[in-house]
Amino acid sequence: PGGEDDAAGGGAAAGGPGGDGRTSADADARFTQGLYGLAELAREHGGLTAALRSETAVRVLEAACRAPGTGRTVQTATVPDLLAFARELDRVLRPLSFDWYDEEGLGAVDLCHATSGGAAALPGLLAKRFFGVPLLVTEHGVQLRAHYLAATGTELNAPVRALLAGFHGRLAAEVYRQAAVVTPGDTHARRWQERCGAEREKLRTVHPGMESGRFTALGESGDSGPDDTLVWVGRIDPAKDLIALLHAFAEVRKAEPDTRLRIIGAPAPGPEGAAYLAHCRALAAQLFPDEATDAHAVGDNPVSFEDIGGAEVPELPDAYAAGGVVVLSSVMEGFPTGLVEAMFCGRATVSTDVGAVVEVIGGTGLVVPPRNPRALADACLALLRDPERRARLGAAARARALELFTVEQNLAAFRGIYLELISHAPVRREAEAVDADGGPRPFATPPEAHVLGPWTAPGAAPAGRTPSWAAAGPRTVCAGARGAGGGDA
Repeated sequence: PGGEDDAAGGGAAAGGPGGDGRTSADADARFTQGLYGLAELAREHGGLTAALRSETAVRVLEAACRAPGTGRTVQTATVPDLLAFARELDRVLRPLSFDWYDEEGLGAVDLCHATSGGAAALPGLLAKRFFGVPLLVTEHGVQLRAHYLAATGTELNAPVRALLAGFHGRLAAEVYRQAAVVTPGDTHARRWQERCGAEREKLRTVHPGMESGRFTALGESGDSGPDDTLVWVGRIDPAKDLIALLHAFAEVRKAEPDTRLRIIGAPAPGPEGAAYLAHCRALAAQLFPDEATDAHAVGDNPVSFEDIGGAEVPELPDAYAAGGVVVLSSVMEGFPTGLVEAMFCGRATVSTDVGAVVEVIGGTGLVVPPRNPRALADACLALLRDPERRARLGAAARARALELFTVEQNLAAFRGIYLELISHAPVRREAEAVDADGGPRPFATPPEAHVLGPWTAPGAAPAGRTPSWAAAGPRTVCAGARGAGGGDA
């Protein structure tokens, strides 16, 4: 690709107004034109790698970066920066190069369901553009937000990150624009989608579906747990703010000296997770030195760090059974899966007000501000000292979780959306079964053709085959899956 139009489209990706004072809507239109132009190029030539790595592409990107209206950071891009951006663009746009631009590929489906926004929704955009297939987009974590958070930890230079941010922002807007329905997993994701350009009337919250059967025995046991134990369950990393939890537990121990805290979970992969766990262990040893009755006795630290699969906690439900109150102390959350698991188990909870916590809890647990150990301690003490209240909250939490967060409710919601979207989509019929205006010919295939017998032999019926619109069997759904690289489909 090349020329003035491509340079203006590149300016849209670079975050500028299009190079000549065009509005944001104009820039969106230019980006859309460029995106589907690349799709046409990939369809005709079997891929994009050669085009995106060419000297022409680099010159187009350079012209876009130097155009008036682009950001100062983008204007400083060097040739190595442009090559790095072209390489990243080739990776993200890889789905455009797949061999599915025909009636046997994307044209053979009736609905595309992208289970993530961004690059994972590219197959759905192609199916919508070239075949009129409706697109459904589901996001539990908004892909554009995830890109913004991940970009700061990369080795890419600032101009490359700015170019990628502009590209992903325009791509997210196009995905939301073309989607018939967008289903956030919670209100937290919904607010992000609205900020990123999704139209409110297209948004329908569908909570994630979780398997509740493994927690049934504990949830229906009526046991509210030990009165002297707090339990934290999850992946150990800085976002969980176990430091604040340990300081809160120090306050709890001052009021209730026999209370224990069990931290159950493995550290996040990588050196950061291991370092954070070591830091938490050191803080626990500092706050709670081993208590021994005399010089010859072994002390017992009231804080324990355990992993699921050991002798005391063989299974996940055993982790939630270990405490009378389940605590979530995070400073950042999306949809709090561990909190829902605790609710399935009928446990009373104390949580920080982050992400979708308030939406999930809905009044069946106590919620406190994040980074506030004093408030966290007071809430924990209130529940530890009141077993009846714990039992009531636990029962209400389990009832709420069974109503809103099961696999069954999730499947029912998407089944209804599938049927709605497919019912409004045009059906591509075989030529023999339609008239000159494209309408169905009701008697193109006689009723007896659907019954096994000698009269259905070839040539016995005026029309030899059943049209696709009358054939039995499910219609096809193309689902875009989110890959580890963010660009898989």
